[in-house]
Amino acid sequence: MTRKLGIVSVMILLLLAGCMYPYAHKEHTAPPYPEQLAMVQESVDRFHQETGLLPIKTFDQDTPFYHRYAIDFNQLIPRYLSDPPANSFERGGPYRYVLINVETDPQVKVINLRHSQTVADLQLRVNAYLERHPFLPIDQMLEGGYFTLNYKELGLKKVPMVQSPYSGEYLPLIVDQRGEVGIDYRLDLYQRLQQKQPLDIKEGEDIRYLLTEGSPFVPAHSFPYAVQDGEPVLIPSWERY
Repeated sequence: MTRKLGIVSVMILLLLAGCMYPYAHKEHTAPPYPEQLAMVQESVDRFHQETGLLPIKTFDQDTPFYHRYAIDFNQLIPRYLSDPPANSFERGGPYRYVLINVETDPQVKVINLRHSQTVADLQLRVNAYLERHPFLPIDQMLEGGYFTLNYKELGLKKVPMVQSPYSGEYLPLIVDQRGEVGIDYRLDLYQRLQQKQPLDIKEGEDIRYLLTEGSPFVPAHSFPYAVQDGEPVLIPSWERY
């Protein structure tokens, strides 16, 4: 039923987590200010207009959707930008600056690398467990081939959760049938769906984009969701592979 997540995927998670990024100053840990986002957005727009390209790092097909278009500040400095923002990963901060809507209207957003670290830590534990056991340590079965985990079996005394950048609520981590760990954003998506009436969403459409509207954050380390009877549901994991 399960397949161990490959070492390449784990390395991607660790890189996204910043490999224990050494931030210390208050400005490094502060939320991204509108001025910082606007400054990076302006530099990206100018770069795009003058070159016809986007200043992004190279990625491969295994890179998760919301992580694919990480901004490469080396392409922007010094012509379009003097320095990366103080709270960016490149300056020792906890945020990775990325682009979304790259084909239509490139927009600057951020990934919270604290969340990346939490996911990476749990992923390593899941992988280590699967090295010794044939099946995942499942606690509860969710829809579409997703599960919650038995953390006692993983040797954890505290249930790992992340604080939502959208609602401020603490969100659980879940796992798919292959053993890939992700953040469950159903609570946030439910709130957004209640605010977005009437719904104009196609059947089977991935609705994670709702979380990026009006927020500087992308739903990093997430699985795709659709709408069913007005509520968010996980798109079956077997449809992703």
